[in-house]
Amino acid sequence: MPELLIELFSEEIPARMQAMARETLRKMVTEGLVEAGLTYGHAQAFSTPRRLVLALDGLSTESPTLREERKGPATTAPEAAVQGFLRSTGLTLDQLEKRDDKKGQVYFAVIEKPGRAAPAIVAEVLEKTIRTFPWPKSMRWGNGTLKWVRPLHSILCLLSDDTGASVVDLDVDGIQSGNTTAGHRFMAPDRFVVTGFDDYAAKLKAAKVVLDSAEREAMIWHDATQLAFAQGLELVEDKGLLTEVAGLVEFPVALMGAIAEDFLHLPPEVLQTSMREHQKFFSVKNPKTGRIEGFVTVANRETADHGATILKGNLKVLSARLSDARFFWEHDLRVVKTEGLEGMGAGLANVTFHNKLGSQAARIDRIAALAREIAPLVGADPDQAEKAALVVKSDLRSAMVGEFPELQGLMGSYYARAQDLSEEIANACKGHYSPLGPSDAVPSEPVTVAVALADKIDTLTGFWWIDEKPTGSKDPFALRRAALGVVRLVLLNNVRLPLLDIILSGYEPFDQQLRWEIEGEEHDADAEAAMRLGVPVSVFQDWRSKIAEEKRERSGPSDFVRRLLQIDLQNVPHPGANLLSFFHDRLKVFLKDEGIRHDVIDAVLAMPGNDDLTLVVKRAEALSAFLKTEDGPNLILGFKRANNILTQAEAKDGVEYSFGADVKFAEAEEEKTLFAALDAAEAALAPAMKAEDFATAMAEMAKLRAPIDAFFTAVQINAENPIVRRNRLNLLSRIRQICLSVADLTKLEG
Repeated sequence: MPELLIELFSEEIPARMQAMARETLRKMVTEGLVEAGLTYGHAQAFSTPRRLVLALDGLSTESPTLREERKGPATTAPEAAVQGFLRSTGLTLDQLEKRDDKKGQVYFAVIEKPGRAAPAIVAEVLEKTIRTFPWPKSMRWGNGTLKWVRPLHSILCLLSDDTGASVVDLDVDGIQSGNTTAGHRFMAPDRFVVTGFDDYAAKLKAAKVVLDSAEREAMIWHDATQLAFAQGLELVEDKGLLTEVAGLVEFPVALMGAIAEDFLHLPPEVLQTSMREHQKFFSVKNPKTGRIEGFVTVANRETADHGATILKGNLKVLSARLSDARFFWEHDLRVVKTEGLEGMGAGLANVTFHNKLGSQAARIDRIAALAREIAPLVGADPDQAEKAALVVKSDLRSAMVGEFPELQGLMGSYYARAQDLSEEIANACKGHYSPLGPSDAVPSEPVTVAVALADKIDTLTGFWWIDEKPTGSKDPFALRRAALGVVRLVLLNNVRLPLLDIILSGYEPFDQQLRWEIEGEEHDADAEAAMRLGVPVSVFQDWRSKIAEEKRERSGPSDFVRRLLQIDLQNVPHPGANLLSFFHDRLKVFLKDEGIRHDVIDAVLAMPGNDDLTLVVKRAEALSAFLKTEDGPNLILGFKRANNILTQAEAKDGVEYSFGADVKFAEAEEEKTLFAALDAAEAALAPAMKAEDFATAMAEMAKLRAPIDAFFTAVQINAENPIVRRNRLNLLSRIRQICLSVADLTKLEG
């Protein structure tokens, strides 16, 4: 079977697009070939800055001949129907067959599509791929109409087998396919002929081109680490930069240089960020001091002076870049020394956070109030938490963060130490943004945890208040990430947090304004305020009148919110209730990743105290473990049987059987045994649930399995004696109440 080799040779392809481009080339070509009827064995795609390459082996020589039989109208059908059938098949009347059918003769069309040779199919598929290739950005050049990421110079398209290689004839806007390619732009620019993939790869390597990006990455990493090791230093790992640099060179040559003494006092993150962002340099650190003392740059060629000229030019540019970084650093330190972080952040009053949520300064005040409230709950000092919250965002006004936004938080920690603030505040500056994603580390220092929670909860309450919630896959303000961050901060630090109270506190600044609108004598704001809460104006005005009737004193806005919730929570929930559900959704995602079933999560979320996420998880883990035991599923079946019988009886009789079960009306021994078991379970469950010892509670529940099973086996619930029947139904009610005291077992599936 033939081997197919395709190379699209162009000007330099941006490094960030290469991985996507080679995968797209593989997908478009292979899918096109398969759709046309060809098969292949294996496909490999490669990329360098100047070429996209696809190699297929085991390609079939032609597509199969296809034969299709299509039933048409009856031979007695109107002429229009027959002509329509002919048009759909592309045949003439004399090419149709007449065959007997149940209702007479009908026309049959036998359509044969002969197979096509592989070269014709490859040419067709490749041309379509080139003309429709989905580059993120593309360009036209000259007078042609073809669009490509950069000017396309040549197309290599070869089919080769044991008899030799042949060019697949193809012309795309004047670019004729051939069997030649070029080597390295500087070291081997001449074109040469290739006869297949193995020949192509070998000649490219001889022409100073490393085809495989993974091989280029390995070469860069090996050579760079060896250069650093020879100087007693270590290369700072940066996988993203490694991939990017491998996409900038066809023949990587690592060169190492030293950073001038004038810049070694800069924070290592500043040096690393400046070199990575501006120069694509790898940082080299001293393992003893942690200082960044050198760099590795990757050239795209070998030189007679072993890179000395390249290093000299790079050092000149690097010196200018680091001089800028040093200026920003020294400028920010002067501001901190004279005005403190508070002074640095004073300008945030003029920076809008969101046009409906005010300035960054207003947001910082809200975060500080929340952090002070949260602090005792996480073991932090309230004064320290509030002080930290007031300065953690100050570095947003620093010159350094203005140049390198990715250093926000980190620079704040350096400036806090320069101001001699406590280590807790410095760490909060750096860590309060965390966790940024599901794999990001979760801070554990109490002050940092308090500020991080306050920061994320303020973001969520604010955007919930203005009704900017995530919809579908759209989440422009990363609110799902913020909620998952809160979940991880709470759970991984084992924090007992009354989340609904904290959410309501987060609403206080917004609720204060609403309170003034509700209580004010001017009613012009009714429609706007009602719209913001998502309630009819009439409901909003009813709230106003009810509050006025209570003649409530101006206590705190938090008290106002709770009164408002009490007035009409069931009919028109406050946004805080909806936000708690959003947290529950994120918690479900987190627990599913931990292997806990969704119905188990629903069963524990239905219980009181579901705003205490740590408590919810303890319940879920205990219930999940219980369901994996032999007694667990069987007890659930017993509960569901009792619940179903009881529900049907209550619906039929129109009464609620929730009390009055008395052992003196028990007739069967199994019935008396169940009474005793329920008494013992109630006595044991109450202290276990109060102590939040859910494992013990589940173990006590498991003891009910045998007596419940025996009861249903031996006893008929709907006895003829109405007193006995009522007593047994009330006994089922006790089973239901005891089981539901642990979790809402009605939500369990199966």
